[in-house]
Amino acid sequence: MTQQELLAIKQRFGIIGMSPLLNRGIEIAVQVARTDLSVLITGESGVGKEHFPKIIHAYSARKHGPYFAVNCGAIPEGTIDSELFGHEKGAFTDAKSEHKGYFEIADGGTLFLDEVGELPLQTQVRLLRVLETGEFLRMGSSQVRKTNVRVVAATNLNMRQAIDDGRFREDLYYRLNTVEIRVPALRERKEDIPLLFRKFAVDFCNRYQMPVLSLNEEATRLLQNSYWRGNIRQLKNLAEQMAVIELDHQINAETLRRYLPAEEHQQGLVLRTPTQEAGKDYSHEIGILYNMVMQNRKELQDLQERLNKMRSEGVKELRSEGVEEIRNVPATPTITISQPEAPVRKPIEAEEIEASLRIEDGEKELIKRALEVTEGNRKEAAARLGFSERTLYRKIKEYGL
Repeated sequence: MTQQELLAIKQRFGIIGMSPLLNRGIEIAVQVARTDLSVLITGESGVGKEHFPKIIHAYSARKHGPYFAVNCGAIPEGTIDSELFGHEKGAFTDAKSEHKGYFEIADGGTLFLDEVGELPLQTQVRLLRVLETGEFLRMGSSQVRKTNVRVVAATNLNMRQAIDDGRFREDLYYRLNTVEIRVPALRERKEDIPLLFRKFAVDFCNRYQMPVLSLNEEATRLLQNSYWRGNIRQLKNLAEQMAVIELDHQINAETLRRYLPAEEHQQGLVLRTPTQEAGKDYSHEIGILYNMVMQNRKELQDLQERLNKMRSEGVKELRSEGVEEIRNVPATPTITISQPEAPVRKPIEAEEIEASLRIEDGEKELIKRALEVTEGNRKEAAARLGFSERTLYRKIKEYGL
């Protein structure tokens, strides 16, 4: 592919950058578009994975057919099957009429399944069937339906780890991953960071009628050497903040540091060395602290089980006995043995509840810290904490965050 063709594609889909890794991803997308192969797009949250299924659809024979993008992580587990495959009237309590799913209405076109790693296992079975045979069943129906849909999926998860943990089916992974397109993280395309920042800065300054931001040489180097955990989304957010807040739009490194999380430019505070324990990769201190809390919770549960077993077997706590000093011994000596007053203890149940509450408080603080670090980005916060976005939503509601 020539440079002119690449430039035309980038302009059409709003892609900025000249990184060889980015260019290679675009080239693969255009090549695979001519086929009906399933494509899996991988990369960290915020790298711009959503552009690539659009390229694949636009350069395929299906370009005149429908195109739908579905965020699998944002749909509640109880309704995801209905959204994808449809349902019949009366299939469940609120099914007052029949409903066509995305696989039905996207027939002849392309369906983009974003965050496919968040799909429940039951839905993964149904997805595998439709990918292999083109057949599916609406919920509440026994009639087999056919569809001709090209599936492009994306995920920011480590899929091999998800398979090992039993959260994703290996056969579905290989069916989706016929061709993989890896979108590079922003820190892997440092040469593109100033271009992206300039584009975002111009857009926001025009929108808010502010003078255009400009970076000096030192600030540009700092921008390029930062870690960018939130990738392009984080960079865009930073440009918007500075466009609105800064009165002096000649930005130096000192000003820029105020908008970067401490770990972005203080490398000593960032824990990026993968730990070998349980095969996990804790790239942030939040991940480590969270796992410590979970370990403490497990130990508490083990302690509760042991205590319950002791109660059921009638084991009683032993108390030391003391002998009262004998004073004024009478003619017929009398020895009095007494127990020292036992210390006042909380009931075991109260101790357990108190310990449990301390752990819940710790988990709540970790979630708050993750949301602060990611500037409210729940998807990124969930990834750092090591559980699904759906679980994070539930815990935010549970803790009232």
